[in-house]
Amino acid sequence: MAVITKVERIAVIGAGTMGSGIAQVSATSGFHTALIDVSAEALARAKESIHQSVEKLFSKGKLDNTARHNALEGIVSGTDLSLAAEADLIIEAASENKPLKLKLFADLDALAKPSAIIASNTSSISITSLAAATKRPSQVIGMHFMNPVPIMPLVELIRGLDTSAETVATALEVCRAMGKTVYEANDSPGFISNRILMPMINEAIFCLMEGVGTAEAIDGVMKLGMNHPMGPLTLADFIGLDVCLAILEVLHSELGDDKYRPCPLLRKMVAAGHLGRKTGRGFYTYTS
Repeated sequence: MAVITKVERIAVIGAGTMGSGIAQVSATSGFHTALIDVSAEALARAKESIHQSVEKLFSKGKLDNTARHNALEGIVSGTDLSLAAEADLIIEAASENKPLKLKLFADLDALAKPSAIIASNTSSISITSLAAATKRPSQVIGMHFMNPVPIMPLVELIRGLDTSAETVATALEVCRAMGKTVYEANDSPGFISNRILMPMINEAIFCLMEGVGTAEAIDGVMKLGMNHPMGPLTLADFIGLDVCLAILEVLHSELGDDKYRPCPLLRKMVAAGHLGRKTGRGFYTYTS
């Protein structure tokens, strides 16, 4: 039986959509939480996002007063990575950029206490390769949360080549404390979720580019015909087209199969800065 390390303090690296959501769930679950980002502006946006989300969940009776207070008042934030030094679990949620993540893991390994586990929220990058950037590969694991983190019940847990049974057991216990359902995936590009999802989104973009159907028709067919809660193009806008492109590039590069080749229209839209909801324009136009 693997020994479970007691986790009381969690540090989240990256204050974007995923990082702020993970920090919120961490805090509402009773963990001492630090949220760290190089950008003070990103931290300010995260604070506002967490505030809105918490108040909405509280008004619906999905959070009690203690959880609400923990999230609104108990998250320590800052731009200094040393805020993670005392964390029992560090969850990296930076951009889906492998060189950036490798540097972060090396830096975190140098400052984290010896017993700390370092996890990544990566959507597609090899956990084994991230672990190799540290001197503690047995204490590195993938914890792939789904967006929006406070609502979606799933965490995809990814064991690297050297990840220990104790690390897996600890991460599993943390996820359960957060009220999440966990499924394990092997350390393969895209894991389970994006290995299946991204080719579907990519094919939907090819259908749009080739004039097979309009965006509304493509999404409508998948919603009404396949019972998907949202169409693939709407979902791509929600995820971020830059994120979709980054994941597809990892799949194409690592698996070497042209079925993962990113659609040229996707590349063009990312180059133009039309990234979906976060920029107000993707396959659809959005207003605040």
